Order: sequence, then structure tokens, then C-alpha cells
Amino acid sequence: DYQHNKMLPKGAEEKENISILNSFDFAAIEEMDPSLSDGYKIIYDREVPFELRISDANTAPQEVGTLEAIKVKLLIFGPETSPQNVRIELTSENDLFFHYIHTIDEAGYKEMKETQKLMIEFGDYPGVLIKMLNSSIKEPQSFLAVFIMQKDGNARLDFIQNMEYKFIELLSCNFTASGEEAVRQHITFRYNSIKAKLALMQARLQDINSLVKIKNPSLLLQLQKHPQSVMQSTQKSIKPQFSAFQPLTSN
Repeated sequence: DYQHNKMLPKGAEEKENISILNSFDFAAIEEMDPSLSDGYKIIYDREVPFELRISDANTAPQEVGTLEAIKVKLLIFGPETSPQNVRIELTSENDLFFHYIHTIDEAGYKEMKETQKLMIEFGDYPGVLIKMLNSSIKEPQSFLAVFIMQKDGNARLDFIQNMEYKFIELLSCNFTASGEEAVRQHITFRYNSIKAKLALMQARLQDINSLVKIKNPSLLLQLQKHPQSVMQSTQKSIKPQFSAFQPLTSN
């Protein structure tokens, strides 16, 4: 590597160094996401504050639930302007086995539109969902996302607007808890994804060490004298994620 850099012009060498530092590319890892099977495409992927409530056939839903950040993936099958299917996937970092899906096509949406008296067409449905999800993030006091779960695996997501003098239900989506095999696939992907990203970051750290050693050896020595505080903060953020996945390794 040293001989290779020695032969490069200064500008080319700096460009190569920049590419080493900036070439994090997780695209290949993300392509293994089971959510993308059957030709679906992700158009929205964010954590959204949900109020989680539990209900059963004999009792009404809890009046006040627990607030939790839920990972929301919105996917479409077909062109963005005229999708054939729309799917929402809900997952949680706090509970790896929390996995709910809402899937709807144009025929199913037509029935939903009539029942809820919606004014939008199916092609506009993904855009409206994104708008409501973002409103729940930006204005959580005014726009609520309430997720009501039943013991039989069915659930409902209600988007509610707080008008100060009353609550208005804007839209409701029906969900179903995913089966055991689907949940296992997603947990396996999340585990392997974190593991692969960690390996890439460790390799990149080695690249940076080599680069600093050539350009500024004294700085590298200084970094190596005080690594403990950095390592501890890094391990604290990574360890809970891996300990949550640990049961899988016993198989």
C-alpha cells in the first residue's frame, strides 16, 4: 500500500484517501432485507412515536397506552404513481418479536375508502400515510398514532388529530401480527445486518489507523493513549443490540 501511494500524484493520493474514509456502503446488506422480497420497494423508513394499547374481545382498549418509538416501513409494489399493493411493516427495537403488517390493494382500498369516507384515491394513499406519519413525529401533541393490539393477533392503527376541543379520527389501518417464520426471517436479517455493519466499521477503523499513521504518527499515538472512553461509549450502544439477539446463537 505504501509503495502504491508513493507512485500516485499528490492529488490522486488525497482522492484515494478520501474514498477510503467515505466509502461506507450498506446497500448490499440492505438488499438482503426480507421486506424487499416479491418485488416490493421501500419508500419510507423511520421511527415514529406510537401510543400502544392492548384490547380484547371482552374489554374496551386501554384509555391511555404506553408511548414507544416504532420503526415504520412503508413499501409499494409497482410504480410509485400507480402502485398495485401498499404494505406497512411495524417493528420495535424493544421487542424483537413485535412485527405487524398491513397490506392492501386497490380493491381492498375501495372498501376502506367507502367505510371511512375517504376523499383520496389509491394512488395517493402512500403519500397521505407519509404525511400523517411525519405529522406524528413533528407535532406529537396535535397528531397521534394510536396502535391498538388484540390478543388474537389483529391490530389497528388510528391516526387522530387533537383539535383541543375534540379528537378527530383521520384514518384507520388494519394490521395482522406476522407468523413465526416471517418474524424469524426478520430477526435473522437484523442480526446479520448489525454484524456485517460492525465488521465494515472495524475494517474502516483499521484503514483510518493506517492513514493517520502515515500522515500524523503523533496523533495516532495520542488517540491510542485515550481509547478507553471512546470504546466504552461505543460498546454501550452496540452491546444491548447484540444481547437482544443472543438467543439465536445457541441454535
